[in-house]
Amino acid sequence: MTARSRAVVRSGTGGRPGGGRRPGTAARLVVRTFSEVCVTVGTLIVLFVVYVLFWTGVRADSAMDSEIGALQDRWSTGPVASASPDGATGQPDKAGRSPRYENGKSFAVMYIPRFGADWSKPVLEGTGTDVLKKGLGHYDRTARLGATGNFAVAGHRRTYGDPFKDFPELRPGDAVVLTDGATWFTYRIDRRPWTTLPTDIGVIDPVPRKSGYNGPGRYLTLTTCEPEWGHSHRLIVWAHLDSTQPVERGRPSALTG
Repeated sequence: MTARSRAVVRSGTGGRPGGGRRPGTAARLVVRTFSEVCVTVGTLIVLFVVYVLFWTGVRADSAMDSEIGALQDRWSTGPVASASPDGATGQPDKAGRSPRYENGKSFAVMYIPRFGADWSKPVLEGTGTDVLKKGLGHYDRTARLGATGNFAVAGHRRTYGDPFKDFPELRPGDAVVLTDGATWFTYRIDRRPWTTLPTDIGVIDPVPRKSGYNGPGRYLTLTTCEPEWGHSHRLIVWAHLDSTQPVERGRPSALTG
């Protein structure tokens, strides 16, 4: 072999077909790309879970604290209208109906001792997404706090502060206490949480269907999602108004006992 032939052999492909690319290179490139995509997607999923479980809770807790602080400031700067014997505040409209709460605005604070001594949440008018990010939501067109009828309230079970996370732990006799700055209202739960469909709107009727109540009264309905991380069903509890007292007399026994 001449020197020229040896140079040609050294500079060639060494007898490998395919123009110099080793067998399996394309397959390895596909596997590596797929792996990188999987890592990226996994990272995004983890970040989303952190956002849902942690960051929405941080923001919601801050929003709820702000709502309660604003309510307390409002109540401390001037007299708050006392509830009428039927639980309404303010002046009725021309038809004699109790005035409605202002949509999206907080008007009361709820306490449920079963959920812990430090558990307290603001109650706002409406049940829209933006409202439930800041606290519990009062169903529009249901009774006012303490009034004859059904004062119905919704809250998230998970995300946005998890206000009703422990909802299944509620038991008959448990207290649900609310204040509007003038009066304390203590409701007592009458039965364990009950499961129904989101379409079952009769649970917030003035005399809620399937509650066991036989006639008009001063009722409270609480609703949240079921299962814990889903929304295919609803958990419901019903309560009746057990007692009221003016705030000047101090906190009710349900919160001090």
